[in-house]
Amino acid sequence: MLKVLLILDLIALLFVGLFVLSMKARRRSVNGFHGKLGTYYYAHRGLHAIHAGIPENSLRAFRLAANNGYAAELDVRMSRDGNLVIMHDESLKRTTGANASVSAVTSQVLSQLTLENTREKVPFLEDVLPLFSGKTALLIELKPENGNHGELTKKVTDMLRMYPDLNYMIESFDPRVLLWLKKHRPDIIRGQLSENFFKDRKCKLNWFMRFALSNMMTNIFTNPDFVAYKYEDREDLGPGLCRKIWGPQFFWWVVPSQEETNALVRAGDKIIFEGFAAK
Repeated sequence: MLKVLLILDLIALLFVGLFVLSMKARRRSVNGFHGKLGTYYYAHRGLHAIHAGIPENSLRAFRLAANNGYAAELDVRMSRDGNLVIMHDESLKRTTGANASVSAVTSQVLSQLTLENTREKVPFLEDVLPLFSGKTALLIELKPENGNHGELTKKVTDMLRMYPDLNYMIESFDPRVLLWLKKHRPDIIRGQLSENFFKDRKCKLNWFMRFALSNMMTNIFTNPDFVAYKYEDREDLGPGLCRKIWGPQFFWWVVPSQEETNALVRAGDKIIFEGFAAK
């Protein structure tokens, strides 16, 4: 019994140690993060409104965001033939009705699909970047799967090189994306996406990974410039300690109202909004 208690104590100390170290993983800001990139409100998946026929992650939603002075957040996945697709879900079912995953179909198939019963087509990253180049900014979330984090990140960053007038940041739930950026493109502003994974019913991670990622313990290795945390989980222990001990720039997703926007802005935080026109 004593041996078991000692092992549990060691595990607890390891967790505490890693947690404290992760909170200390501070990285200086680069590329004017606290300048131009920090001045925008970020429209979640574009300035979409399906009741008006404007689907999420559509060219129309992104065009409206850019033309109205907003930056935008978007999601990037890779098709079966290696093209960069703007799509949040792994499955195409919810947004296109197709019973397949993004990674299982080619870009030719994807280009024939329409979004949410509208005429809007599934866009690719190269369609979106020109809309924001020389205008506002993009917060690009990378969604790797099946171990393609390195290939996906390289493809995206290679394409971004073609737009020198584009302001952007890259974020991901997957710390391996941030590790790749840290090693190969340290000039790019990188952010750790997170939430309370114990509350996420769709989460398939084991207990250890839920704890580690909810509390951003990988920050010690990835050294992110900012943290983007789920707004509904803002009162949890993880983001609270992260703010007090580490002091990173915080983004919150998804902020649902102007009142809450005002409170966050007063606190010095950045917002990713949806469902209203932030002011």
